[in-house]
Amino acid sequence: MGRAPFPGTFPMRDEQATARQGGTPGPDTEPRDGEASQALAEVWEGLGRAQKEIDPKYFYDTRGSELFEEITGLEEYYPTRTERALLERWSSPWVEESRPASLVELGAGSARKTRILLDAMRDHGCGRLYVPVDVAHEFLSDTARCIRSEYPDLAVTPAVADITAGLTLPVSPPGPTWYAFLGGTLGNFDVTPATQLLRRVARRMRAADRFLLGADLRPGAHKTAADLVRAYDDADGVTAAFNLNVLTVLNREFGSDFDLDSFTHRAVYREDKGRIEMHLVSERPQIVRFPGAGAVALREGETILTEISCKYDRPSLEAVLAEAGLRVTRWVEDEKGLFALVMTARRR
Repeated sequence: MGRAPFPGTFPMRDEQATARQGGTPGPDTEPRDGEASQALAEVWEGLGRAQKEIDPKYFYDTRGSELFEEITGLEEYYPTRTERALLERWSSPWVEESRPASLVELGAGSARKTRILLDAMRDHGCGRLYVPVDVAHEFLSDTARCIRSEYPDLAVTPAVADITAGLTLPVSPPGPTWYAFLGGTLGNFDVTPATQLLRRVARRMRAADRFLLGADLRPGAHKTAADLVRAYDDADGVTAAFNLNVLTVLNREFGSDFDLDSFTHRAVYREDKGRIEMHLVSERPQIVRFPGAGAVALREGETILTEISCKYDRPSLEAVLAEAGLRVTRWVEDEKGLFALVMTARRR
């Protein structure tokens, strides 16, 4: 929704879950003592801010990943189907043009839309390696297993990696390589972290490599702020369950005692910042305890920011890309201006 971060510092929702390597362990991993202490310190620091925050990487345990997959099929959540249509239209000619041998996907999730790219690579006889990168280890393993069975001639090497800290891959992909960050997940990062992430990828890229981005667009002639809010606050409450699940993860990982019944989900579009924000609203005054750290007091109506999702137009995205050392080679949108596919290369 990636809806992430993913996050001043993490991303996550917009469409995939970003993965991590090194530093804080993922929700589905067994932390070492030092890593657990570091993770607790990071969570504690976020909850100590004037605007309390939880890093959206904690959305993506197995249950959170499953809920996000459900979100992507909702009527209100237009990014998935719109991006899919764009991929179905443009993947084949773009693959034919650059003939990528490898695909490295950041925040792979279930790789449902990725199969459109892999099909095009297979059809043009150029695909040799797929490297899915994600935060949820079990979810990633399931994805890799499915892809191997569907594409027996394709090497599949999954990577649990923290793209917010670095981009270390288990193999050196043969070129040309496409890097992909689909679903608008870049929006989960504020400008500085987004630029840093893009720069890490750009530094790995060779002249013939490409970086494919999905970008959720700002309101325009055929898209309203209300359309954006509905995408993050569906009528069936799936996104609310996804948001509340982050508290379940913290309770499990850190022994905290968040009462999920005392929080409600809220999504708002901040026009001044060009972004969606997801919050958890405290419905009553309460104290939440973290063994080994202390207690957090919340007032009635006080919120915890769990995710941002920045929206772009072409000038704002090109400015971020340029700062990261990338240039746009292809830009396509759907007819309503909801979503864009953006192909980039290293700046000369």
